[in-house]
Amino acid sequence: MIAGESLLLTDLYQLNMMQAYYDHGMTEPAVFELFVRKLPARRGFLMAAGLEQVVDFLEGLRFADDEIAFLDRSGRFTREFLNNLAGFRFTGNVDAVPEGTIVFPNEPLLRVTAPLPQAQFVETRLINFVHFETIVASKAARMVLAAPGKRLIDFGLRRAHGAEAGLLAARASYLAGFAGTATVLAERRFGVPIFGTMAHSFVQAHDDETLAFEHFAHARPDGLVLLIDTYDTEKAAAKVVALAPRLARDGIRIRGVRLDSGDLGEHARQVRRILDEGGLPEVSILASGGLDEDQLADLTRQAAPIDAYGIGTSLVTSSDVPALDCAYKLQEYAGLPRRKRSEGKATWPGRKQVWRRTDSQGRIVGDTLTIEGDRQDGDPLLRPIMRDGRRLPDLPMLDAVRAHAASQLLRLPDALRALQPMTVPVAIAPALYALAADCDARQAAMPG
Repeated sequence: MIAGESLLLTDLYQLNMMQAYYDHGMTEPAVFELFVRKLPARRGFLMAAGLEQVVDFLEGLRFADDEIAFLDRSGRFTREFLNNLAGFRFTGNVDAVPEGTIVFPNEPLLRVTAPLPQAQFVETRLINFVHFETIVASKAARMVLAAPGKRLIDFGLRRAHGAEAGLLAARASYLAGFAGTATVLAERRFGVPIFGTMAHSFVQAHDDETLAFEHFAHARPDGLVLLIDTYDTEKAAAKVVALAPRLARDGIRIRGVRLDSGDLGEHARQVRRILDEGGLPEVSILASGGLDEDQLADLTRQAAPIDAYGIGTSLVTSSDVPALDCAYKLQEYAGLPRRKRSEGKATWPGRKQVWRRTDSQGRIVGDTLTIEGDRQDGDPLLRPIMRDGRRLPDLPMLDAVRAHAASQLLRLPDALRALQPMTVPVAIAPALYALAADCDARQAAMPG
């Protein structure tokens, strides 16, 4: 849970339904699954993320006294219901696809099994966490694939849709293969490496560009990266060459220069030539400025001499695909499978598992969605995460999740690694078709 968060950060209908469930004694075990119905046009795959925040949220589920007092003053809820909230805790189970796993449509990213009021109430925040981090991790993964071997850094906090989004985007992008972030709190909270350079305003505040570089170098000598496109990029590169010996006498080494505007590929070629001819072949070039995976792929095709990229708006907002058709639906209650049959939004009932098939090289060739316990070819994706309201002791740390994500990208078919349009088939097992038919027949026989 994000520090200081209130459980009132939810939809009113969650509390409305909880009141009704308690009023009518509907507290038997329920099973909900969170999944994405279909992929957007420009996404051939998704990368699951956000599970760590889900677990933190569920373990810390408590209504504070002042929150209950607020609900009491609203006059919307009974005193008996509010008394129940005082002891409200999550006591259920969670099974999920590990973070960093490649996933496809209709595959459960996580399953919650808990008394109905609990499983219902957590919907809003679970979708918040999984939807947002999955969409950012998926965008970041595309960028990693578009710029192989390049260091990518999240520069997006200022453009994020709120502070929580910026912080979680730093985590999700690191998970997917970014080298780190400019967001300082992400290092403290998650251990994500942080990187920072300088702004154009620092150069503009000085009457002399070289003096600006020198002042910054003496203030921040470690990992020194100078921003050189405030006025004239190539002239600034020459100033860096001239300044380097003076700084070296003071024990300061220039590590890199940053380009933030114009034709990045052409500027990088000119700057690389100036640096190399000036005896600074070890100085790296970092590029930023409105980049997305298409531009990264284009710069890669050009063999632009750029060593690292700072990515902002397109990452933290997933600007081309800002939302997924994400759902959290009831699949079982009181021991009986349940199914939504709404037009265009029908669900598959029951507790499910995904079985993944790979070829001899470990590349993904297809998945099978079926009911839990129906063994299929391949490996099962959903694993136990929480039992009786507590996380299991072997949940991986972020660096292990990051390594898993890297291995998952290697398992993508070549076309998906190249970001080409392609669909990995997700088959529906006969057992799941049969369960759906049984569920439909039972619903048809219900009175009324």
